[in-house]
Amino acid sequence: MALYEHVFLARQDVTAQQVEELTARFKGVIEANGGSITKTEYWGVKTLTYRIRKNRKAHFSLLNIDAPAAAVAELERQQRIDEDVLRVLTIRVEELEEGQSVMLQKRDRDDRGERGFGDRGFGGDRGFGGGGGRGFGGDRGDRGPRRDRDEAPANQENE
Repeated sequence: MALYEHVFLARQDVTAQQVEELTARFKGVIEANGGSITKTEYWGVKTLTYRIRKNRKAHFSLLNIDAPAAAVAELERQQRIDEDVLRVLTIRVEELEEGQSVMLQKRDRDDRGERGFGDRGFGGDRGFGGGGGRGFGGDRGDRGPRRDRDEAPANQENE
């Protein structure tokens, strides 16, 4: 049997419990067609890059599937019929990841607060602390000396 990573997006107005029920139903479709789901992950509600069917956010879920191609085709057919599913992506892989996916590792890292105070917004080489931003001091670069106000602009002649 082939190995697949399958991600589906559910509408933002369904609850996390309803997404878990959808996942259980989809797991049943795979198992009824001779496959198995080795891992399921709920990634939470995330903002979409662009609107999909008038939704700005969606629930993201990952399924690692070990099943024949016909089972995956049936799963995708069921998801196209379901009005709560916005988008589906299935990728065939050589081997499935063990442990947490990168998305969950990223969320854990963000929750622990590994981002320093200077990484974004304040401090560092941009923003309020370090100059380089517009109107916040700092080096103006190689602009040359400032001309006197009494001098005429270079493109006008003196009268």
